[in-house]
Amino acid sequence: MSEKRKNPVKIVSLMMIITLVGKVLGLFRDRLLTINYGSGMEASAFLTASRIPRVFFDTVFASAISACLIPVFSEYLQKKGKKDAFKFAGNFITVMAVLCAALTVLGMIFSPQLTAFFADGYDQETAQLCAALTKIMMPTIFFTGIAFSFVGVLQSLEEFNVPAAISLVSNCAVILYYFTLNDKYGIYGLAVAFLVAWLLQAVVQVPSLIRKGFRFIPSLSLKSDGMRQVFKLMLPVMVSTWVLPINQTINSKFGSRLFDGAGVTAIELAYNLYTVIAGVFVLSVTNYVFPRFSKENASGDGDTLKKTLRDTMHTTMLIVLPMTAGLAVMARPIVDFIYGGGEFDAFSVDITSRALMVMSLGMIGYAVQSVLSRVYFAAKDGKTPLLAGVVSIVANVLLCWILTEPLDVAGIAAASAISFTVNGVLLSIPLRRRKLNFVDRGFMLDMVKIVASTLVMTAGVYFTWRWFSGFAGKLITLAVPIVVGLILYFLMAFVFRLPELTLAIGFVKKKLRKE
Repeated sequence: MSEKRKNPVKIVSLMMIITLVGKVLGLFRDRLLTINYGSGMEASAFLTASRIPRVFFDTVFASAISACLIPVFSEYLQKKGKKDAFKFAGNFITVMAVLCAALTVLGMIFSPQLTAFFADGYDQETAQLCAALTKIMMPTIFFTGIAFSFVGVLQSLEEFNVPAAISLVSNCAVILYYFTLNDKYGIYGLAVAFLVAWLLQAVVQVPSLIRKGFRFIPSLSLKSDGMRQVFKLMLPVMVSTWVLPINQTINSKFGSRLFDGAGVTAIELAYNLYTVIAGVFVLSVTNYVFPRFSKENASGDGDTLKKTLRDTMHTTMLIVLPMTAGLAVMARPIVDFIYGGGEFDAFSVDITSRALMVMSLGMIGYAVQSVLSRVYFAAKDGKTPLLAGVVSIVANVLLCWILTEPLDVAGIAAASAISFTVNGVLLSIPLRRRKLNFVDRGFMLDMVKIVASTLVMTAGVYFTWRWFSGFAGKLITLAVPIVVGLILYFLMAFVFRLPELTLAIGFVKKKLRKE
C-alpha cells in the first residue's frame, strides 16, 4: 500500500489547506470585481458571460471527465497496467479536446443568442456587453477540458495536491490583472485575463504528469474499448451532473429580472461564497474518495466500499452541519466584510446576504449529493443520479416561478436550497437495495450529538455577534463570533466523544509523546 493511502487524513487535510488558499484568493478576486464594478451593468454582464462557457462545459463534458475518465482509467490501471491506461488517457484527451474546440466555436458564433437565453431580463446595452464578453471567454471551454482531463489522470495516480492547487494559480493571474492592467483595459481586459487563467490551470499540471511517467500519445479513435465504456456511461452521467450548472443558470435567469439585473450579481456572489465555504471541505473529500470508490468497486470489495462511504458521510456531517448553521447566522457580516465597500453599496450587501442566508440551508443536501453521486459513478451507474437530477431541476424551476416574485433573491435561493436537498434524499434511497446503506443506530446517535453540538454553537455565535455588532469593526464582528462558535462546537464534540475528534486527540498525544 502506498504511503498516501496510509495517511488519508493527512492527504485530505493538505488538500483542504491548498483548496482553502485557492478559494480565499477566489473571494479576493470577487471582492476586486465588486469594488471596481459594484453590482451594476458591467459586473452583471461579466458574471453572466463567465458563467455561459462554464455551464456548457459542465453540462456536456465535465461529466465525461469527472465521472467517466476516473472509473475507466482506474480499471485499466488495476487490470491492464499503466501502459494501456496511459494509451486510453491519450485517446480520451484527444477526443475531448476536439469536442471542446467544436463547442467553443459554436458558442462564439451564437453568443448573442446565448446571452438572450441566459439573461432575458437584461436591457439592450447590458445584453450587448454580455455577448461581447461571452465571445472572448468561450475558449475557456477548450482549456477547461484539457485541465480537467489532466486532473482526472493525476487523481487516479493518487496525486491530489497539484490538482487542488490549479485554482490558486488561476486566481493569482486574475488578481494580478486587477492591480496592473484593469485601469487601462477595463472589463474587456478582465475577460482576457480569465481566459489566460484557465490556460494556466492546464499548464501547471504538466510537470506532475511527466513525473508520474505519463506521455501523451494523441489518438482520435472513437471505437476503442475505453472510449466505448466512456460513451456508454456518458449520457446518463452527463444529465445527472447537470443539476448544479443548470440550476445555477435557472437562478441567474430569474435573477436578471430583479433590480435592473443586479439580482444576477447577488445570486452569483452568494453562490460563490456558498461553494467556497462548503466546497473547501466537500470537494477535498470527494476528490479524494472518488478514486477510492472506483478502485474498491473495481476490485469487488463491497464491505470496504460501504465502510469508506459510512466514514466519509460521518465526517462530512460533522463538518457541514455547523457550517450550515454558522453561515446562516453570519451571512450579513460575511458579505459585508468580503464584498462591502467601493461600488458595492449597502443595498448590494443586503440582497446578497439575504440570498446567502437562505441558500446556506441547502448545504447538507449539497454535501450529500456530492458524495453519493460519486458512489454511483464509481459503480458506472449514471441512471440513478440522472433521475434524481431531473427531479431536482424540475423542483428548482417550479419553486423559482412560485417564490421569486414574493421573496425576490431569497425566493431564488430557497429554490436552490430545496433542490439540493431533494437531490440528496433521492440519491440516499436506493443505497439499502445495494447493501450500501450507511445509516445505522450508531450513525444516527452520532448525528443527534452533532446536531446538539451545532445548536449550542449557533446560540453562541448569534449572541456574540449581536453583542459585538453594535460597536466593533467589521473584522472583529466577524472573527470573534466564529472563534467562539468553533470553541463551543469542538468542546461539545469532545464531551460527546465523537470519533473523529477522539482520533485527532489520540494522534496529537502520540506525536507529543514521541517528541
